[in-house]
Amino acid sequence: MIQFYFLSILLNGLAGYTLVVDTGEEDTSLDSGFRLSLKNESFRLILGVLTIVMGFLKILSSVQGDVQIIGDLIPALAGFLAGFVLVFEYYRSRSTLEPEHTEKIEQLLIHNKKWIGFIALAAAALHFLFPTVLFL
Repeated sequence: MIQFYFLSILLNGLAGYTLVVDTGEEDTSLDSGFRLSLKNESFRLILGVLTIVMGFLKILSSVQGDVQIIGDLIPALAGFLAGFVLVFEYYRSRSTLEPEHTEKIEQLLIHNKKWIGFIALAAAALHFLFPTVLFL
C-alpha cells in the first residue's frame, strides 16, 4: 500500500533525525521549539512505538510489483531498530531496574544511537529515491 510506503519513509526519517540530533543538552537556538519537542519523552515514546509498528507492517505489505517481505527489508529493519532505541530510552529513564541488567543492550544500542539514526535516515532516503529496488 502506498500509505504504508509514505508512513515508512516519514517515520524512519523522523526517528533517524531524532536520534541524530539528540545531544542531551539544552538548545538555545532559534529552532529550539522544534528541537525541544524532539526531546519530549512522550513524543519519543509514541514515535518509537509507531516506527516499530510501521516496520512490522512494511514486512507484511508491499507496493504493487515489488517482492513480498524482501522488497522492503532494509526500511523495515531500520524502523524496528530506530523505534526500539527510542522505546528503550524511555524504558531506561522510567525503570527502577539496576543498570547492570540492561548494560549490554545499552552498550550496543544507546552508545551507537547516532549511527542507528544515520542508518534510518539513509533507509528513508533510499526508500524514497528507489521505490522498486530489491531490499529497499
